[in-house]
Amino acid sequence: LGQRDAAVFRSMGRLAHIRTEHDDERLLKEPKFVGSYLIPDNEDRDDNKVYFFFTEKALEAESNAHAIYARVGRLCVNDVGGQRILVNKFSTILKARLVCSVPGMNGIDTYFDELEDIFLLHTRDHKNPVIFGLFNTTSNIFRGHAICVYHMSSIRAAFNGPYAHKEGPEYHWSLYEGRVPYPRPGSCASKVNGGRYGTTKDYPDDAIRFARSHPLMYQSIKPAHKKPILVKTDGRYNLKQIAVDRVEAEDGQYDVLFIGTDNGIVLKVITIYNQETESMEEVILEELQIFKDPVPIISMEISSKRQQLYIGSASAVAQVRFHQCDMYGSACADCCLARDPYCAWDGISCSRYYPTGTHAKRRFRRQDVRHGNAAQQCFGQQFIGDALDKTEERLAYGIENNSTLLECTPRSLQAKVIWFVQKGRDGRKEEVKT
Repeated sequence: LGQRDAAVFRSMGRLAHIRTEHDDERLLKEPKFVGSYLIPDNEDRDDNKVYFFFTEKALEAESNAHAIYARVGRLCVNDVGGQRILVNKFSTILKARLVCSVPGMNGIDTYFDELEDIFLLHTRDHKNPVIFGLFNTTSNIFRGHAICVYHMSSIRAAFNGPYAHKEGPEYHWSLYEGRVPYPRPGSCASKVNGGRYGTTKDYPDDAIRFARSHPLMYQSIKPAHKKPILVKTDGRYNLKQIAVDRVEAEDGQYDVLFIGTDNGIVLKVITIYNQETESMEEVILEELQIFKDPVPIISMEISSKRQQLYIGSASAVAQVRFHQCDMYGSACADCCLARDPYCAWDGISCSRYYPTGTHAKRRFRRQDVRHGNAAQQCFGQQFIGDALDKTEERLAYGIENNSTLLECTPRSLQAKVIWFVQKGRDGRKEEVKT
């Protein structure tokens, strides 16, 4: 589709295709689509809706003509358009702003408005997947990325709430407080909605007309905890893709984030929410260079069943295991300090952690993802005192006035590497500042 006529299409074999109305900037204004998903609201299949995620220029941002907002759009799967208005055009399409922002001083938030990627984490309740959004900023002054988490209850609340309204060109956007026609604009022709209408072609003209002129919802959709679970502003790379796996650990449930970058790196991260301080702790478990060349990662898929992550660039595909527990070493302390929810000390080695069940290793399991307290977890283990107190040392020789590569790969990203320089056998050791 060209930029001048961006649209949402549906083609169903022999049936006439249906699309959004041509050149209606109230519906879509230079959108960049990220993903679309069928997410049922209830057990009535006639009430099924497709949710699509995108970024577009925001008409309601009156003070900034170039502002873009992230959006969630929604339409009914069984939408066939109107009888006299919006013929063969979607008549149930609505949209709402998707907010991902960091609360700031004096109530001024920092917004991440450009949606890069979206991931649906499916749960046992197929009606309520957890939605992870990867965003970046559009500011020329500040560059950064953020990940926000959304619940379907918040999204549905926005679409069931009030509509945004603009009386005319000289007016500001406001809450619509007038009469809303029946059936509610944006609702599906289904038994859940009374079963009075067989299809959207049976809807009254005033309901179709209202939906056409009021596609924007007044309430924005806020993330869980009202803030991102992860913020990156170091500028080392741009975050492009996200995939998530939910893991049962000894001390609870964790969502492991796999984040693809523009230089071929995948970050494996968990975030831990502290209810007392209302803050997030970020724990980077691994930083994997997937491709030999620093090429952008353009797609990622996961298989929780196979415990594999599939990563694509423009010219190659790679497969990576979720976990590499053996790389954390052969000591209980090293295994616990890694804080990897996939791994636990089983009494002999750092191995795959299984919750209590068929595959569980019941004999011995030591793991503390939340705190990484190796002293408590490994108490009584042979050499535990030495393992905690002793640091591994590596000696490198250099020639004065020449460069020397200081190379040390720690077993986990929770370990800290410190280099000291000593001139002569009896010289004082001084820390090398990097």
